[in-house]
Amino acid sequence: MKIAVAGGTGAVGRHVVEHAEARGHAVVVLSRARGVDVRTGAGLDVALAGVDVVVDVTSVPTRSARESRDFFGATTTNLLRSGVPHVVALSIVGIDRAPYDYYAGKVVQEELLAAGDVPWTVLRATQFHEFARQVFENLGFGPLHLAPVMRSQPVAAHEVGARLVDLAEAGPAGRVRDLAGPEVLRMQDMVAAYARARSHRGPVLPVPLPGGFGKAMRDGSLLAGSGADLGTQTFASWLADR
Repeated sequence: MKIAVAGGTGAVGRHVVEHAEARGHAVVVLSRARGVDVRTGAGLDVALAGVDVVVDVTSVPTRSARESRDFFGATTTNLLRSGVPHVVALSIVGIDRAPYDYYAGKVVQEELLAAGDVPWTVLRATQFHEFARQVFENLGFGPLHLAPVMRSQPVAAHEVGARLVDLAEAGPAGRVRDLAGPEVLRMQDMVAAYARARSHRGPVLPVPLPGGFGKAMRDGSLLAGSGADLGTQTFASWLADR
């Protein structure tokens, strides 16, 4: 197969590329660094010539609901207009229970796929192990680090990448079973463990975030249900690998 990976240089995209190439597929990476801008559509038609399926793992660094909706609205619309035979999109567990902030754009993405004429598959996954690193790096104030009060079910990005290639090979299936990690953890504990692995000895303080999204973080709305598939790599194992 010829597989295009939108966002193929990102945290999950690079794993999609690795798994697809290891299975013998021809891979086209859609990224601005490669001359393709999925948001504007620049270079998209040429890059998608002869492609059998697009795996969409694009993302945008924002917590703004408006910016996220604009981004995923544009990228998804452009992919649907391209005439590809199949789009596989990575979404997030809990977006229907917490359609706020960044998650608002993922709601738009799923709605556009469901309403369009292009056959599609959507995989919802929980947060990746790397989220703890992002929290540590972005919420540090000298020796003090903050962590949102959150129940998380982190999954390995490489396992998500492999599942997305499985789905690309299998053909359109609509929304498939969610994919989550094997354990439920507190984000503050994950960030503290990451800090210790970095030899950081300062405190990690839990902070409840306001609003609907903060509530969803705390009450388990972002955890997978009983029908989800579970990955195998634990957060401790992921941390040890690094």
